[in-house]
Amino acid sequence: MRRTSFARWPCSIARTMDLLGDWWTPLVLREAFYGIKRFDEFQQELGIARNTLSERLRRLVDEGLLEKRQYDSFPVRYDYVLTEKGRDFFGVLAAMSRWGDKWLAGEEGPPVTMHHDRCGHDCHAEVVCSVCGEPLRSAETSKRLGPGYPPKLAERPDVQRRFAR
Repeated sequence: MRRTSFARWPCSIARTMDLLGDWWTPLVLREAFYGIKRFDEFQQELGIARNTLSERLRRLVDEGLLEKRQYDSFPVRYDYVLTEKGRDFFGVLAAMSRWGDKWLAGEEGPPVTMHHDRCGHDCHAEVVCSVCGEPLRSAETSKRLGPGYPPKLAERPDVQRRFAR
């Protein structure tokens, strides 16, 4: 069965999910943030099938989140290193971790905590307004059509209802 592509949808969430594609891809990125760089290390840490891992790494390289760097010639072997685009995904993983810690951790508490080395404190992710610094909450946030929304779609009544004030 072919999967539906969301790559051209006028929605950054749909496009991001199209890139991620499945539950393994964020876990591969998580391991990269833990410092894992080599295929065998990813495979060992995740217990993922080699063919599945190959496909996920290829996609992350093709999409520019990871870069392959050769570290051996005989046989040819590569490290998989986060790019700027890949490093920028940290906030997404941190927000997912925060949500999971709050709603799925149980009485024993979060399985992993974040420590902000710069200030020396344990912390968690917060999604805040980029202008005023206040927390972003759904009830206090409206959505508007952005400059990248396709003009023909913006004319549709269902789209106008969705973004009406």
